[in-house]
Amino acid sequence: MLKQAIKKTKLTKPQKAYIDRLVRVDQAGELGADYIYAGQHFVFSNTKPSLAPLIQHMWDQEIHHHKVFDELQTESRIRPSVFTPVWRAAAFGLGVGTALMGQEAAMACTEAVETVIGGHYNSQLRWLHQEFPKDLDDSTEIGRLKKTIKQFRDDELEHLDTAVEEGAKKAVPYILLTETIKNGCRGAIWVAERY
Repeated sequence: MLKQAIKKTKLTKPQKAYIDRLVRVDQAGELGADYIYAGQHFVFSNTKPSLAPLIQHMWDQEIHHHKVFDELQTESRIRPSVFTPVWRAAAFGLGVGTALMGQEAAMACTEAVETVIGGHYNSQLRWLHQEFPKDLDDSTEIGRLKKTIKQFRDDELEHLDTAVEEGAKKAVPYILLTETIKNGCRGAIWVAERY
């Protein structure tokens, strides 16, 4: 997979610093997504069992994303965010809270989170393509990192589409809920990149 990807690639100090931040924030973000879906699944498996398989499908993808970034972080000796316990608690609380508000609110949460994360992954891909234009396939460590981020981005955007199809826009209050969650995600990204 991506084991020792950073160690094997000759990077400048700024490139190494950026990739360390990239891995740290993506690991924290995937941990957060894992816990959001855990919270939603906890509620829906008891209150709306018909929705639980859909949540489980998205959750399984997030568990995989989280595992990949955990492995990359460990293998590359990149420190995790010091706020990891906060991300776990806040994400699980967000998952439970939006699920308790109902299916539409849970789907609005997914739409908001995945909108921000999709854009965040796109920014990372642009930077990687600009810095490493020749690493276009998975025969190099950076190429594999690009491929992983692209696949995870596509999974997140699939979750966004699913959320819209499942009634996200019917959530009340939609704008307040989604904009609050988007701003929370942007704030968490900023903090996780640095701390």
